[in-house]
Amino acid sequence: MSAWLPTAPCTPRDCSTHQGPAAGALTGAVRLLAGIGLVLAGALTAPFLRVLGGDVRDLLTRHWARTVLRLFGLRVRVVGAPAPRRGSGVLVVANHVSWLDIPLLATVFPGRMLAKSEIRRWPLLGAMAALGGTLFVERERLRALPGTVRTLSTALAAGSRVIVFPEACTWCGRDQGRFTSAVFQAALDADAAVRPVRITYRAPDGKPSGAPAFVGDDTITASLWRVVTAGGLTAEITVLPLIPAGRHTDRRELAADARSGIARTVTDAAARTTVTDGVLHTAVASDSANLPSSSVHQCASSSPAPASSARTRS
Repeated sequence: MSAWLPTAPCTPRDCSTHQGPAAGALTGAVRLLAGIGLVLAGALTAPFLRVLGGDVRDLLTRHWARTVLRLFGLRVRVVGAPAPRRGSGVLVVANHVSWLDIPLLATVFPGRMLAKSEIRRWPLLGAMAALGGTLFVERERLRALPGTVRTLSTALAAGSRVIVFPEACTWCGRDQGRFTSAVFQAALDADAAVRPVRITYRAPDGKPSGAPAFVGDDTITASLWRVVTAGGLTAEITVLPLIPAGRHTDRRELAADARSGIARTVTDAAARTTVTDGVLHTAVASDSANLPSSSVHQCASSSPAPASSARTRS
């Protein structure tokens, strides 16, 4: 385990809790089987989608991803402007809350994910990620980082939409980690815009839920069961304003700009809500109140924090 990798204070025992109704074991089992079945179907059909045009492929991917989340028991809520169609390459950066983030982002931004190499070995999800064009990085090999940046830059320059979780570590939903700046160098090298996105999982009362959190020594099996037995979960994705290419020439400034946008909380009591393709969309007029957002992506290591940190901030 490399000492330079980011860590977070979040642990499953302290952070992965759900304040809300619970689904029964039977409901959970049905959700689990249905969700895994559709994930498997997606993995099997992914190679055949490559022959389709980009817009058609994106449409099918969005519908598939929404259905996966729905089968696992989550409602999808999109806040902000709809995602544009494919065009020039764009780097989509988000806080990372869970393995659920992958299908959640695909409901709005189908594209090529950057993921740790361990995910390639995950049952079903690993195969689906590989077939979907995921770019894998060996996070414990610092020497591999320049090659990863070149790979990202090449994909962006070719017009791909690339999705990255710059925290490089999972946070369970109350705080946010520092953004690593290396991935933003790829956007600078490819002269690509950056699209910040905020992810939040909410309980029925609107407060962030820890049920989807995948932190510390959590296992994919435990996380799956926790999600499918939690009632009333909403997966919320907030599409933030685009950071155009050329606004920043320094990767650290670009990373700080993207992080500050994700850290804000959208507040607008008069937001206009519409439903498109079964997904709730909210058009937001203001973006204010600098408050921490919810986030998570499992670290290579996640050391328990002191009680004052793990139990109050995460």
